[in-house]
Order: sequence, then structure tokens, then C-alpha cells
Amino acid sequence: MSAKHFITDPNHLVRTALEACTRTNPSLAVDLDNKVVYRKPSQQSTVSIVSGGGSGHEPSFASFVGDGLLAGAVAGTIFASPAAEQVRRAILDRVDRKKGVLVVVMNYTGDVLNFGMAVEKARASGIEVEMVIVGDDAGVGRERGGKVGRRGIAGTVLVQKAAGALAARGASLKDVHRIAQLTAENVVSIGASLSHVHVPGRDLPSANDEDLKIDEVEIGMGIHNEEGSEKMTSDLPGMVNTMLAHMLDSQDKDRAFLSVRRNDETVLLVNNLGGVSLLEMGGIANEVIEQLGSVWGVKPVRVLSGTYMTSLNGLGFSISLLRLVDTGLDVSMLDLLDAPAEATGWSASISAKTWGNGSESTTWETTSETVEAKPSNFEMDPTLAKKALIRGLDRLIAAEPDVTRYDTIVGDGDCGIGLKRGADGILKQLNKTSKQPSDVALFLDKITQVVETNMDGTSGALYAIFLNALAHGFRLQSPSSPTQVTPQIWAQALQTSLKALGRYTPAKPGDRTLIDALHPFVETLSRTGNVKSAVEAADAGAKGTKGMKASLGRTVYVGGEGWQGVPDPGAYGLSEFLMGLGEGLG
Repeated sequence: MSAKHFITDPNHLVRTALEACTRTNPSLAVDLDNKVVYRKPSQQSTVSIVSGGGSGHEPSFASFVGDGLLAGAVAGTIFASPAAEQVRRAILDRVDRKKGVLVVVMNYTGDVLNFGMAVEKARASGIEVEMVIVGDDAGVGRERGGKVGRRGIAGTVLVQKAAGALAARGASLKDVHRIAQLTAENVVSIGASLSHVHVPGRDLPSANDEDLKIDEVEIGMGIHNEEGSEKMTSDLPGMVNTMLAHMLDSQDKDRAFLSVRRNDETVLLVNNLGGVSLLEMGGIANEVIEQLGSVWGVKPVRVLSGTYMTSLNGLGFSISLLRLVDTGLDVSMLDLLDAPAEATGWSASISAKTWGNGSESTTWETTSETVEAKPSNFEMDPTLAKKALIRGLDRLIAAEPDVTRYDTIVGDGDCGIGLKRGADGILKQLNKTSKQPSDVALFLDKITQVVETNMDGTSGALYAIFLNALAHGFRLQSPSSPTQVTPQIWAQALQTSLKALGRYTPAKPGDRTLIDALHPFVETLSRTGNVKSAVEAADAGAKGTKGMKASLGRTVYVGGEGWQGVPDPGAYGLSEFLMGLGEGLG
């Protein structure tokens, strides 16, 4: 877990975060004494939706305050329920209560008791108020939940959204309460995490504090660091498979809380618990959607993926599935979820019209004219070329851990993986067909296509430019009839390629780049016609980058120690490939 925070005083942290809500949404105000964020009064009176709980779940709940969602949110300290008096003040003094108030709270003992106490006090004061308790967590089964029941987690935001949208339409408290309860009864959720979280202001964890091992995941972990239902070692597909089974397996009598059939319309919410990158959330959401369709036959009509209810910076996610049922009103449950909400925490920005125009296909099929590649008329032994290339690629792949280690010191650590990805792709292409082109340029074209497809980043672009120019270099020298290629012809083509590369990068020998290995290889081959000598020159050039101060590339910006003792990763990787290539040529 990460125990480092920018703000370590938890009380100051909560107060300033609540203040920030009013500065990002001018329609809101804050009662800092009672930690209540609420909508400023408006001329049109509607049922007010009030919610809240411990802080640390942002954007729930304060950032859901706004037109079309909550009228007020009450915050406790981090992971602790607000006091009943705070909630009472919110209901009595901070929200419009003319048409009544609906309180939506998650099923945690402290929240239920404190919000419930405030509701009873408000009723005693003559206010029309109702309360809905959301318990959607399938991570807690019937046996373990006992009389307490399931915890409330991210499915709660769907209940809040449906209730808020219906209230905004001017519906009565009776209808708003009924639809909120109906939504709560038809949503099921489960979470998973790779680590527990540290609460600002608490003691730092000791080395003996139990946490998940590097290869473990906890299924059903609560949003306050509560223990999950099980720990397992699994990849993402296996983990999602387990989570969906806990949610949807009708044979699991301990957890079969909601029956979802293949023809049921559903809404899927994939929620970031706070510490998962947006990139990974995309991959997670895709895995969940794929398995819902292929394993369970469930194809949601709406998918929400983002950060709705967190556990501070929890390294995990949750899945919620809402079964859409008839509301008995002139507005559907889906209409309520699609309705706009002016709340900074509600991030569903795709309109119902766009969803309606969607199709089953998620990829764009294109056709393009194939330009027939022109041969160079320089012939080579394709069997020898394949053997030498494989030897070079194998050596490069074996060197990947060292390249990655060097690049972790002087760069962002991706050079080795990028080179290995390209090498793996070329090997796959070579092994796919037994017969390779004997024409040098056509052979290079096939290799270049793999590099362009499989290698990204700076290295991928440099190699693609170089190889394209190399094939062009052979075509520039093309004889009128097929001719056996020689080291001198290779050298001339390489010179052409090196010159072309210079149009796109200012790198020269001495700048600590792959040019420090490439340039001496090309120059030595041109001068001697000897591959072995050229390979030795490349190796010496790569080794010479140790202690060399970088003039180009990301290394220029990287501080710290250690770079003086390692070669340039790109130069080292290229020299390893060239040495393998030389060995293969014998």
C-alpha cells in the first residue's frame, strides 16, 4: 500500500475537499461545521435526495450534489459515518424539504444508525422523509452477512441517479422512494483489489502488517479495507470470471441475490476504486463486457466505466449490474439513468441517442488497395538470411532483461520490451512460411511490415524508417537482371539508409543513442566489406556509450545516479542483434 500523502491531516483534508466542491460547481454551498455540501436554493421545489457517509469514497457523495442528482451530501471523517446531528442539520436546514426528503444510505451499521436517527428526528419535527438502504455487495453471502445483510458499494450511485432524475421531473416523494427502492433491489455488485489502502493521519504500516502478496488479489474486499470473501492468485480473466460468477450464478444459493436472464436489459457499471490507471480501467472494462456476453449471454444496453465510488487510492475495481425493470411510470429506469445531471462526479457523457445509434460491430473494417512491391533484382540465399536473422533475434531477445535494466536507469524502461516485441513478431513471421523471398528488397519489406505493426515508441519509428530506406537503397541500385548481392552493395544501401535516417533525427555518434552502434557498423562495412569487423565496431561503439552524457532522447531529462555505469540501451540492443547476425552468417 502507498502510505505517502500530500495532505496528512485528515480533518484538514476533508474540509478542504468539501470546500473544493463549491469552487468547481458554483451552484453548491458548504456547511463546514456540519460537513454538508448542498445545492443553493432554487425557485422550483422538488423532492430532495440526501446521501452521504464516511469520506474517502470521492466523488461519492459530495461531488454528486447538483441538479438532477443529490440535493445534499453529509460527510463523516475518513471511513467513518457522519454523526446523526450532521445529517439532521442537512435535512432540516440545508435542503429544500417542501416536497419531502429521501435519504439514500449504504448498508453499514454506523451509517444506518446515524442517518436513521436523523430521519426519525426529522419525522418527529413534522418533515415528510423516507429512507432507502442499499446493500448490493455480492462479496458478502447470506451466511456471512447474517442479520446485517450485504454491504453497500458502487451500485448505490445508480440508485441515487435514478432517484435524483425522477425528483428533478417533479415526482412525488412516494414515487421517488418507490423507484429508489426498486433500483436498489435490482442491482448487484462486487469488488476486487490488489492491496489495502492507508488512511492519512494513521500510523504508517509496519513491515509485518499483513497485506496481499505480489501475485494475490482479494475478491469482495470492502471499500473501508474490510476483509474480502477470498484471496486468490489469478490473472484478470480468471478474476473477472470469479467475480461475475459470484454476482450471477443462480446455483450459488449463498449469493444468488439477483436473477439476470439473457433477454433482460441491464446497465453495467465498472468502477475504479481510486488507484487504477485509466489505461488499465479500459482493459478491465473490456474484459468484463466480453465475459458478460460470452459466458452469461448478458449484453448491457448502457456501460458506465470510470471513477464513481472509491476507497481512497484503492488499487482495485468493482462491477455493478443493474437489471432494468418496469417503473410503472411514464418514464423508464433507463430514461432516469440517461437524464442529465449537473454534478461534477457524474461522468456518464454519452447520450441516449448515441447509444441508440450504436451497432454490434466495435471495429471499423477497411479495405485498401495493395501496391505490388517492386523487386530490387538483388538475389540472396533466403535460407542463410533466415538462419542469420533468427540468430540475431534470439540474441536480442536474450538480452532484453539487460536492455530493460539499463533503460530503467536512464529512461522509462520500455526499450527492452519494445525491441523484444519487434523480435518476437519477426520470428513469428519467419516461422509462418517456410519459403522466404530471395529478392533482398522484398525480404526486407516483409520484415519492415512486422516492425511497423509490432514496435511502437521512438525505437520502433527509427527502425521502421531505417528499414524502409534500406529497401529503397537496394532498389536505387537495381540491376537490369537478377544479380547476387555483395557486401559492397549492402554497404551502399546501408549508407543510403543512414542518410535517410539523418533527415528525421539529429543524432550523431557521441550523442548516446543507437547511432553509436549503427554508424560504426555501416562505416566499417562500407570501408572493409567485412561483416565481422563491422559487428566488432558496433559492439565497441555500444560499449563506448558508458559514461557518455546524453544529448538526445529521454535520457537528457532523467536525473539520478547510475547512468554513467551502463551503456545506452538502444545501442546495446542493436549491437547484440548485430553480433547474433554475424554469428549466423558464419
